[in-house]
Amino acid sequence: MVDSLGVAVVGFGWMGRVHTQAYSRVLHHYPRLGLRPELVTVAEEVPGRAEEAAAQFGFASTTRSWRDVAADPRVRAVSVTAPNFLHREIGVAMAQAGKHLWIEKPVGLSAEDARAVADAAAKAGIHSAVGFNYRNAPAVEAARALIASGDIGTVTHVRVRLFSDYAAHPEGALTWRYEKERGGSGVLGDLASHGADLARYLLGDIASLIADTAVFVPERARPTGATAGHSRASGGELGPVENEDYVNCLLRFASGARGVLEACRVSVGEQNNYGFEVHGTKGAVFWDFRRMNELGVSRGTSYQDQPVSTVYVGPGDGEFGAFQPGAANAMGYDDLKVIECHRFLRSIAEGTSYGATLADAVHSAVVLDAMTRSAESGAWISL
Repeated sequence: MVDSLGVAVVGFGWMGRVHTQAYSRVLHHYPRLGLRPELVTVAEEVPGRAEEAAAQFGFASTTRSWRDVAADPRVRAVSVTAPNFLHREIGVAMAQAGKHLWIEKPVGLSAEDARAVADAAAKAGIHSAVGFNYRNAPAVEAARALIASGDIGTVTHVRVRLFSDYAAHPEGALTWRYEKERGGSGVLGDLASHGADLARYLLGDIASLIADTAVFVPERARPTGATAGHSRASGGELGPVENEDYVNCLLRFASGARGVLEACRVSVGEQNNYGFEVHGTKGAVFWDFRRMNELGVSRGTSYQDQPVSTVYVGPGDGEFGAFQPGAANAMGYDDLKVIECHRFLRSIAEGTSYGATLADAVHSAVVLDAMTRSAESGAWISL
């Protein structure tokens, strides 16, 4: 007998849709999960959007207010995919209402916000998941295991990159993402948060850093209506972009390894160019999200002129076997969210945390806050 679990989604932009699709698919890939998510309600303040979601995905009810979700006894778990400035208020309220929480990164506008949600969750005894989806890629998990095994020797340095063009067009609308009050940081919270999580996931704690940031598109047009994703707007009143388009950060890890984390949202010619290169004393490992199911691996005893082999992940790596029967069969972005959903629901079913949690969100947010302080002062910041 599979127990049902009433779930809700708060905020139905693109990410709300991705979470909903993950709930709908999770038992297809993990039939022994032990919990069956039931789509109870969806909250979205944009008129008509919740109703469209209900019609397409089968939510039992809709609401314009997330507060209705917190008060709904049918709901036991909530996905929070609303804008960043709402994360703290909604996250704390859901935790206090005893709802298990799957919340998108960066979990607020600061480390203080992330800690507030984490503390509320801990006090309430609820389980959490955070949207650091790139760590869920089977190739990333395989890279982590390879590094831990010592196959590439002692790690010396890493480069983590997250380049995208989603904000490169000068007619990109001046949405909440570009305002400090509602978006907080810019590319730091959006992309570098993933980079900070990946760096720590692969190499351990970051001890200190120094960062530089820049705004390359200083003005944008204000939208005249509701927006979703990265909409364009032209002819509207121009307003200032208040947070950074670009960050470059030098990292020192507690292990002694060094690193570079670079992220940009206005990189013309780059579409989701996310990845890392980890170098050790005997080899290296490379990952590119655009070739998500491959690793470049160099290991051996040659040191100089040592070749790099392409390795295709397979059923023995991470959660690959839940999706494909053999190596070199492709997985995609949405599959990473199904993995995240499974780990969230498994945590609830078994009472043990799996995957990225609010504790990981706090670690990432501390790094982002340190980057901000460093960019302002020009100094190294110890964590």
